Amino acid sequence: MTASLLPDEKELLLRLQGGDHAAFDRFYQTYSRRIFINAVKLVKNEDEAQDILQETFIRVWNSRENIDLAKPFQSYLFTVAQNLIRDFFRKAAHNRKLEAELIRTGTALYDHIESKIQDKESAILLQQAIAKLPLQRQRIFTLCKIEGKSYDEVASIMGISVSTVGNQLVKATRTVKEYLYDTESGMAILAAWFLVQL
Repeated sequence: MTASLLPDEKELLLRLQGGDHAAFDRFYQTYSRRIFINAVKLVKNEDEAQDILQETFIRVWNSRENIDLAKPFQSYLFTVAQNLIRDFFRKAAHNRKLEAELIRTGTALYDHIESKIQDKESAILLQQAIAKLPLQRQRIFTLCKIEGKSYDEVASIMGISVSTVGNQLVKATRTVKEYLYDTESGMAILAAWFLVQL
């Protein structure tokens, strides 16, 4: 049986099932680094690993009422992360042709990234995408992705937990990507975004 890193795990799980954010943050602080390190080793990309980490805890939160208290939470958590990593590789295989095309055009595109991002039309389009977000996500996205602040810095600035910053950033990033996918100029920004890892 997998030993728990938390002596009061059962109590925390009961609180988590009841929607206790402090209990959720305790689990996040205890297990997030290990999940992130394992994900990086497998997917070889820190941004993708961060997305997997945040999605893992989003799923845990959304399914908290169904967690089996009789089984080790750590095993459950790592199974969720493992399934997301499998999904990542399935998606990567499916998008292999697109990835190859991005690699082929990547060098030429990189030379024009700075001018494209600074281009007035592109800047307006990106701001329009950000404006689609709820106010909290707008601020989190701007602080993290545009200003380059760390999760800890943003959490301190906004007075929220680090896990909330991560969860909201994942959702905000998805919304912005979906908006940019809808336009030709947006696709250029999106490709540049992936290459420079804003």
